[in-house]
Amino acid sequence: METYLNIALIIISVSLIASVILQSKGAGLGGLTGADTGGVFTARRGIERVLFWITIGLSALFFILVLIKLAIGG
Repeated sequence: METYLNIALIIISVSLIASVILQSKGAGLGGLTGADTGGVFTARRGIERVLFWITIGLSALFFILVLIKLAIGG
């Protein structure tokens, strides 16, 4: 069981890193469609919104898996 948790944590952490990197690269994607990128607060639309929610989901899953691993005694 502990081996499966370790593998799941590795996969989730790599996915979380990738989603954060894609979010920082995607910050300027609104400029491709002619949107104003000068504002500090912008509405997330399309893929940026999906990526935002994926990042939140992955971070919550990572946190839960870490708590389970600690409860098992690893």
